[in-house]
Amino acid sequence: MNSEGAKAVAEKVRQSVRTAVVGRTQAVETILTGLVADGHLLIEDLPGLGKTLMARSFALALGLGFQRIQFTADLLPHDITGSEILDAGKGTFTFRPGPLFTNVLLADEINRAPPKVQSALLESMQEYQVTSERTTYALPRPFLVLATENPLELEGTYPLPEAQVDRFLLRLRVGYPDVEEERTILARRRARKDDRVDAPKVIDLATFRTLQLAVESVEIDASVAGYIVDLVRATRDDARSEVGASPRGSLALQKLARARALLAGRDYVVPDDVKALAEPALAHRILVKPEPWIRGIRGEAIVRTALEKTAVPKSRAAAPAAKGF
Repeated sequence: MNSEGAKAVAEKVRQSVRTAVVGRTQAVETILTGLVADGHLLIEDLPGLGKTLMARSFALALGLGFQRIQFTADLLPHDITGSEILDAGKGTFTFRPGPLFTNVLLADEINRAPPKVQSALLESMQEYQVTSERTTYALPRPFLVLATENPLELEGTYPLPEAQVDRFLLRLRVGYPDVEEERTILARRRARKDDRVDAPKVIDLATFRTLQLAVESVEIDASVAGYIVDLVRATRDDARSEVGASPRGSLALQKLARARALLAGRDYVVPDDVKALAEPALAHRILVKPEPWIRGIRGEAIVRTALEKTAVPKSRAAAPAAKGF
């Protein structure tokens, strides 16, 4: 698939998702970019802001399988991976797949799951497989986790291990709709006369996989790749950082920048692609020292400082304005 074809497909997907999701242009663009880049997404925001609707709408529009898991403190690993079931007729055990065997998994309130469940989920996110008893089963591809986390509620939660947070390609926040968007939400609900809303399917799984593979054909100049390295190193050199972004962060930012370029109809990356996605790709990988953390400094502030201080290379073309970025 060439860049123009990818741009046309992306616009079809956007239009489909917009039939169900009102506004949230930046969040929609970021999620689409992350999914095309074949990465897992962490959505950190308050309940009731449409996170489940967006995840389901993308799965429907892309022709992908969708499952939702509500994480709770009493969840067990086999509740998500599946388990061995005795076949009384044959006298043998048969593996019954769990909800992880899908294309798009909404992991709702992921920080409510105990460590053993987090460990099982981490294996699926990193290795694209699950282990039951002594047997390993491959997950379908694509396998994409959209996890949600409530940043305010701490009771009954388990902090996500840093190794698991680092496996998310990006982290984003949905945010509240503006006044007109919220009025549109209410008007659409009255006209629909039903709580359920489905985004129409516009492509199939095979086309989506082709779109993902096309990301690898997007060129990135050595100067732009060097810009990514300089940005990531700047997060490590910041005096407020306990731990800066790792090389996995560099790889994530490069992958996202290539995906953004493809969706914009280009076969090459420009610095604007990198700048647009630096915060969601890097901020969650940074550990802030205790004193600045108490003052309200977070990873996003360190990434913004890195963007301000790092010299931007000259690009061969100006990046076209992309909605939401």
